[in-house]
Amino acid sequence: MSKVLNGKDDVGAETRARVRQLLAEYDYVPVGSRRASGHMLVDLVFTALDSPWAVEIIRGVVDTGLHVVVSSTDKPRRHTSWAASLVEARRAGALLVTSQLTAADRRVLANSRIPVVVIDPVDLPQPNVPSVGATNWAGGLSATEHLLRLGHRRVGVIGGPAGMLCSRARVDGYRAALDRAGIAFDPELVRHGDFKHEGGFRRAAELLAMPDRPTAIFAGNDEQALGVIEAARVAGLSVPHDLSVVGFDDLPVAVWSSPALTTVRQPLTEMGRHAGRMLADLIAGRPVETERVELATELVVRSSTKEPPC
Repeated sequence: MSKVLNGKDDVGAETRARVRQLLAEYDYVPVGSRRASGHMLVDLVFTALDSPWAVEIIRGVVDTGLHVVVSSTDKPRRHTSWAASLVEARRAGALLVTSQLTAADRRVLANSRIPVVVIDPVDLPQPNVPSVGATNWAGGLSATEHLLRLGHRRVGVIGGPAGMLCSRARVDGYRAALDRAGIAFDPELVRHGDFKHEGGFRRAAELLAMPDRPTAIFAGNDEQALGVIEAARVAGLSVPHDLSVVGFDDLPVAVWSSPALTTVRQPLTEMGRHAGRMLADLIAGRPVETERVELATELVVRSSTKEPPC
């Protein structure tokens, strides 16, 4: 195929005609042709776009200078997968955020020579698929250790969807902190939400209704943490005097919540920026330095945590 595309003479006329017919049938456009004809748009694909978390990712990708089309996999399509839509639109590349990259998707993209980089992968990244994430386990560890240092011993955790890699890693970090402190793990203090306000509210209400309720809750993201704070208010509890709360992400709203939210900073903008640069290298034909990148998280202490009540 490459000889036909590059106009080499050592290809028989029948073979050349057959290759050109197949290229036409599959609407194949070489990467170089996409660049030359101005098709340098890349797709930034989210599972859903109803979170301020997504805005921070977008901000980082746009900083790289890539021309971006933002879409979501929950939008109805004529095709069975978003990958087929990318091929039809002749995109130069794709950034996939917290979405599942199936074997069928990989085949479609590979056959069309469309490079892809995964941001915050849902599960362990597949071989030869570059990815950018954060140190979720270390973030869960630092959040829980902060609460334990304050003196809390009944610490609840509200993870995100149980099947998501980042959620599992944060809860595993929570468990590791308990183990290091010699505190027995209590499965009754573990809940899984949906990474949204309502999920945090509902799961926190369950924890706060326990006879021996937790004095602190580590929420798997900031949106759930805000739901926890509201659940505490409804239950007649004060944050942080009756209940300490820690989030994860450090979204801009965290500093403006009441009280200001102690949280684990996930470098979302930097993740988007780094992934965008990786994709730009792949589009240009340059190899990436490493296929697995995890950027460091950092605990940011504000007003939503304090020593437990006596």
